[in-house]
Amino acid sequence: MSGNKLRLGVNIDHVATVRNARGGAYPDPLRAAKLAEEAGADGITAHLREDRRHISDADIDGLMEVLSVPLNFEMAATEEMQKIALRHKPHAVCIVPEKREERTTEGGLEVAREENRLAHYIAPLREAGCRVSIFIAADRAQIEAAHRIGAEVIELHTGAYCDAHAEGRFEERDRELESLREMSAFAKSLGLEVHAGHGLTYETVKPIAAFPEVMELNIGHFLIGEAIFRGMTPAIHEMRRLMDEARA
Repeated sequence: MSGNKLRLGVNIDHVATVRNARGGAYPDPLRAAKLAEEAGADGITAHLREDRRHISDADIDGLMEVLSVPLNFEMAATEEMQKIALRHKPHAVCIVPEKREERTTEGGLEVAREENRLAHYIAPLREAGCRVSIFIAADRAQIEAAHRIGAEVIELHTGAYCDAHAEGRFEERDRELESLREMSAFAKSLGLEVHAGHGLTYETVKPIAAFPEVMELNIGHFLIGEAIFRGMTPAIHEMRRLMDEARA
């Protein structure tokens, strides 16, 4: 893989959401993960929430067994999640904020206010060989704090940019995009690897994919939704095409 190739991580959480709507075993998130891998995903992302609303513990067990691409394990900074991550030792763990009442992860993690706790929290994960990523807003103070606590990677939250685009607030969209551009460069200057994700679609992916500092995009809900209409493999192929086009 060339050093400039942008990696695509496919989040399979919402295959599990559909499964859990009826109970039972169908559709199987592991099958989705393998399909995504065959379609060219560079990694698989799964978020084990405290309330287990989509991905289950058994899904994580299965993913660790069947995947040949890296697993990015998204989790809240709780003792329970730390124990699960230390048992499995996935390639990467991404620390995200989590509130039980939210439908999805809204906003980035507050690192600056919880610097001491998070530094102690991620130390055993790093010692176990996991790459630690922190999901944060494009904010200088949060990026500096993530760097100080020893994270190797940050994932910039692209949700505000995507929402502004979807709602036709184009001046705000452009401001958000500029902030993401500036903070990608700033994070890279500190030696952090930069990832991005949340809410990205075919319409919004190219400007983010064009940032040379961004090494990986994590995309889930849109791709799972698009798979209903065009199939998982074509949905991923189209995202990959747009990412590569932007990068070129």
